[in-house]
Amino acid sequence: MPIPADPHGTIVCIAGELLHIRTKGELGKYIALAIREYGMYDLQLISGKIERDLRAVPFSYRKNVMPFMREWIFGRYHTVLLMYRTGRFESLFDPITNPEIYRSFCQMLPTGCLVTGDEYDPFPPVQAAWYHCFMYLMAAFAMYVLDEPGHPVGMPFPGGESVRKSGNQYYCPIRDREEEIFYSICNFCPALQDPNR
Repeated sequence: MPIPADPHGTIVCIAGELLHIRTKGELGKYIALAIREYGMYDLQLISGKIERDLRAVPFSYRKNVMPFMREWIFGRYHTVLLMYRTGRFESLFDPITNPEIYRSFCQMLPTGCLVTGDEYDPFPPVQAAWYHCFMYLMAAFAMYVLDEPGHPVGMPFPGGESVRKSGNQYYCPIRDREEEIFYSICNFCPALQDPNR
């Protein structure tokens, strides 16, 4: 599928439609239908961008984080589509946990998609915005359908710390450090700041 003629308008429309969703099943189904608009070529470009962005970090860290990044994006992608194809979303009637935070996420989405590029981004701004929308949709699936953190448990951050789970609660070592970055998924994540960090 080619990038929409008006990606920003499409993203604004997606964000508006997301705002009206109330249950995890509705959200999962919506995300599944939305990500089907991204073709194999798009997924290859998104993967290439992730690998390019990670070239700036030391090799030892890159080697440890790359499997988590692939799972974070593409593992979730396959999980969403599998759940859709097997009808799992049809029986998810639970309301979205933390609806206020979810609404804030939806309101942030259009701006976040536009500002998360950088001057070295290999894609034109409209293409970059469309690909960032994909990343946000994958984060929304984890955070608001599965009630998992935006970054998977065990994914290392620079410095060696990682998200962890204790009982039914997730803890993140950098949760509160991202507050000043409006479009960071950390601001909308169900994980709590790790009290040990």
